[in-house]
Amino acid sequence: MDMTEKMVSSEEKFKGRILDVRLDTVELPNGHGAFREVVRHPGGVGVLALDEEGRVLVVEQFRYPYGKLLLEIPAGKLERGEDPREAGIRELREETGATAGRFESLGQVYPSPGYCDEIIHLYMARDLSFGQAQPDEDEFLQVQRIPFEELVGRILDGEVTDSKTVAAVLKAKLLLG
Repeated sequence: MDMTEKMVSSEEKFKGRILDVRLDTVELPNGHGAFREVVRHPGGVGVLALDEEGRVLVVEQFRYPYGKLLLEIPAGKLERGEDPREAGIRELREETGATAGRFESLGQVYPSPGYCDEIIHLYMARDLSFGQAQPDEDEFLQVQRIPFEELVGRILDGEVTDSKTVAAVLKAKLLLG
């Protein structure tokens, strides 16, 4: 059975700095019509950085939509057309001051596929060296180093809930053993 939905029409509702929103009319596989609200986003990167002592570099920052501080791996938004690997290298350096001797892909995740086309590219950084962090002027971050196994436990306990962080840490747990 073909489960593809076919776009009949599309109307842009909002065009912003970070995302665009459109309302699409689609034809369902059974021939009926439906509406799809779609958030267009250029994508992002997240970097699981492990230091020589097996600690993960994480940033704590206030996330306005949730109204609280979240613990996350260093991450950022892609510019349209930007190479995700280069963006990951940049974000790690800007947010933590770290550069990596090894920078490996952990794949991609779709954080909210029901309404958003965002793809987050995940990487693992190792063999770190450190310089000065240079966060964006609207970023207020506190860098922490948390032992890898402790971070796994905090994820499993539900304390760390950021999706890119959860995905990257649990993928790395499986890959590293």
